[in-house]
Amino acid sequence: MAFTGTVYGRKVHLAGTWFDAVTEEAVADRVITALERGDGGRILTPNVDIMRLASGRGARAAEVRGFLEDATLVVADGMPLVWASKLSRTPLPERVTGSGLIWSLSAALGRAGRSVYLLGGTPPDETGTDGAVKAASVLAAGCPGLRIAGQVAPPFGFDLDPDTCAQVYTDVIEAKPDFVFVGLGFPKQERVISDLRAELPFTWFIGCGAAIGFVAGELHRAPIWMQRSGLEWAHRLAQEPGRLAGRYLVHDLPYAARLLATSALRRR
Repeated sequence: MAFTGTVYGRKVHLAGTWFDAVTEEAVADRVITALERGDGGRILTPNVDIMRLASGRGARAAEVRGFLEDATLVVADGMPLVWASKLSRTPLPERVTGSGLIWSLSAALGRAGRSVYLLGGTPPDETGTDGAVKAASVLAAGCPGLRIAGQVAPPFGFDLDPDTCAQVYTDVIEAKPDFVFVGLGFPKQERVISDLRAELPFTWFIGCGAAIGFVAGELHRAPIWMQRSGLEWAHRLAQEPGRLAGRYLVHDLPYAARLLATSALRRR
């Protein structure tokens, strides 16, 4: 279901993937323009980990490449990717993250009087309020004109329960939102998006990872200086060392080093 209309500007080929050379602001503009034409779409924000998975072999790698091929816009969520593009003399203008886009897109959608649906965040606490409800309230207050079509923070493993999964999907489909933020972690969020796109062809989607938790105030993003210097991963590692140490230190850092070295050699 990849977009088949007007081609989107300059693209950069990096490690086997075509990236759109756009800024965060340009992404929001293009989504609004597409919605005005009646076109839906999908934004994918690959980081080093996703690129590493896509470069492998087997069913999982093929699945990740399928997500990339289905995307309408592919933007780089990772400073090593931006650095590699510059070393290759085909520079991407900036890092574009799901955590940034949830704000810039919501602001643009609000100005256009459009609606969003939030799927993700922590399940309900003792008060019965979940992360999606908290994030929706914050976005509605911070983005004038934004309409909240719905929100749900499904229980862990909901996708393995056919009845619960069907209910979640039905809620999103019946809401008919203009845009859906899916914050369930990779690759689950991309699988959910692939399922929903067939039912909502005029809707835009993005897998935004921890962004809903950031907006809800349940998680804290790295300081700006760490984001800009490529050290946001270190902040995340300090928050969740048990879950992320193997991924970041054993797999992703060596891949990033190889990518930068290959890009430098290609430039020479």
